[in-house]
Amino acid sequence: MKMLSLSEELKGNSYPGRGIVIGRSEDGTKAVTAYFIMGRSVNSRNRVFVTEGEGIRTEAFDPSKLEDPSLIIYAPVRVLGNRTIVTNGDQTDTIFDGMDKELTFEQSLRCREFEPDGPNYTPRISGVMHIEGGQYDYAMSILKSNNGNPSACNRYTFSYENPANGEGHFIHTYMHDDNPLPSFEGEPKLVGISGDIDTFANMVWESLNEDNKVSLFVRYIDIATGKYETRIINKNK
Repeated sequence: MKMLSLSEELKGNSYPGRGIVIGRSEDGTKAVTAYFIMGRSVNSRNRVFVTEGEGIRTEAFDPSKLEDPSLIIYAPVRVLGNRTIVTNGDQTDTIFDGMDKELTFEQSLRCREFEPDGPNYTPRISGVMHIEGGQYDYAMSILKSNNGNPSACNRYTFSYENPANGEGHFIHTYMHDDNPLPSFEGEPKLVGISGDIDTFANMVWESLNEDNKVSLFVRYIDIATGKYETRIINKNK
């Protein structure tokens, strides 16, 4: 698979929707993840990321403008022991609860499907990072309608053992801006990861469409110790 430039992928797409990047730093010492949200509607753009325990949650920037919170207010990131869960919806809690009961990542998502927001039927994208004994692996998932048909859910899980230095995978909800919005297709994209946490976070943020970007979360986790650094950037301030 050809390695792509994450910056160019983002700059070339005005509306990838919500996106997850997971990989490994250039020097091999850090597990890396990024999660961003974008919005076209007032309700979707009226959000910020805030910290909650070891994870984050979305929050209305202006509570008076909040309309339907069901698909926009959730915890995108939660930590369960040596696992970091990153998703684009409340399935973060489903994965957390399932894995806490010894279910696998894939098994935990069996009770969920794409979002009920026809005609888009936004895919649920999820990732889990596992660090143990100096070893690191991760998995990603997408639950999507069958080519826009809501009567069937297509489920795909991708697992990555011992990821290479400076490499990551990028999955997002929509192929591009349109009406209805077309769901992501294919495997997560192989992308390069470079720089320290601030360099990487700034690159992602500056590459996202200025009108549609809302919030960004980035975390670098030291694979040897489990200690982490986090950056949150919100357009609403």
